[in-house]
Amino acid sequence: MALKDVVAGTRNEEGIAAVVGILKQRFGERFQTGQSFREQHSHTTSYLPAQLPDGVVFVETAEDVKAVVKVCAAHRVPMIPFGTGSSLEGHVNAPSGGISLDFSRMNKVISVNAEDLDCTVEPGVTREDLNTYLRDTGLFFPIDPGANASIGGMASTRASGTNAVRYGTMKDNVLALTVVTADGEEIRTAQRARKSSAGYDLTRLFVGAEGTLGIITSVTLRLQGIPAKIGSGVCAFPSLKAACDAVIMTIQLGIPVARIELLDEMQMKAVNAYSQLSYAEKPTLFVEFHGTEETVALQAEQFKEIAAEFGADEFQYTANAEERAQLWKARHNAYWAGRALAPELNGLSTDVCVPISRLAECVAETQADIRDSGILATIVGHAGDGNFHVLLLFNDKDPAEIARTEAFMARLNARALAMEGTCTGEHGVGQGKMSYLEQELGSALPVMRSIKKSLDPDNIFNPGKIFRL
Repeated sequence: MALKDVVAGTRNEEGIAAVVGILKQRFGERFQTGQSFREQHSHTTSYLPAQLPDGVVFVETAEDVKAVVKVCAAHRVPMIPFGTGSSLEGHVNAPSGGISLDFSRMNKVISVNAEDLDCTVEPGVTREDLNTYLRDTGLFFPIDPGANASIGGMASTRASGTNAVRYGTMKDNVLALTVVTADGEEIRTAQRARKSSAGYDLTRLFVGAEGTLGIITSVTLRLQGIPAKIGSGVCAFPSLKAACDAVIMTIQLGIPVARIELLDEMQMKAVNAYSQLSYAEKPTLFVEFHGTEETVALQAEQFKEIAAEFGADEFQYTANAEERAQLWKARHNAYWAGRALAPELNGLSTDVCVPISRLAECVAETQADIRDSGILATIVGHAGDGNFHVLLLFNDKDPAEIARTEAFMARLNARALAMEGTCTGEHGVGQGKMSYLEQELGSALPVMRSIKKSLDPDNIFNPGKIFRL
């Protein structure tokens, strides 16, 4: 993240005043301009400064969304979609003011097609609520970014998470969208068929666009059958390199691991303290296998042999549901566990992703950089696809510490790009990574800008995100 990317845009005061008046009359109590509402809808889980919208509208239907878009488009007023506010890169900030569209009330499961392994939901449905709804069907939605994010937000940021190594990311699991475009009309990007050669892939265009091209009103998702057997395990290694090398061999040998998560020594110290556990405070892999009784047992044995080859401690395996839940709850709480190491400090969570063959090198260099910089930080990663996160703890009131933290961030991103990786594997660009995206895809940005200007000529869809116009 870089503070220099969080700039205030030009405000259309006359247009904003007109839109606020119209929306108050149109939506009544579902439109709020109070300070607390506006602050809640500019929340970023980061040290980026909040930039408040001028009003918040709680939309309940696609017709509501179309009405808001038409009003805002007529007066050239920005709109910022809001799911649960769990994004990390300033995605829901309003640098030019405008209207926040809260989707928490658009939370219906529209249809489930069990025979076709798909469903269609409104964007405000959360990941956990969807899986609770699906439980009796024997199906589940596998994308798990950790936070109980909304499906619309996950599609907008092209989210992934712990299961991505087996089930892919949102780009692999969204079959179709309905989207309200700048003219206030709703389009459908595809049908429910599993594949198509018909026209441009508009679904993939909007997935990951971070709300800058249109506003999602429904999402059609791929589903998976709940595995007959699930097994999980924990294994500590003598070094981060050894743990990463074990991951690389596991993937290269084609073992269909469902999750394989990396936690460094400091993160394991934090996990033990926060979740009251007693794991070895060494570089550690959390793994999970999905399949039948026989295939899960085979996969676990194969991984155990690989881990031993790289000097690992005893592989602690369990198929007990409660023990597995405890393990993955500890992993999902890694951010808060890291923050608890120094509650007086602020936290900056960032991610990069590199080709799997470069993971060990990139993580080892990053850990050395943390040590040499004197920064308190933890490393945790979705190691199976080369994606890892660094949580940096620092005093955000001290300019020297901010400068040191941002300098580390610049080196981390440069390191990932030099290894043919990306500045973000799943957090998205938002405001915080615009300068790094320019380094990564510089010659492609004019093409992105032309798409943006074509679909959003007045720059009213989540302006000030991804790149500068």
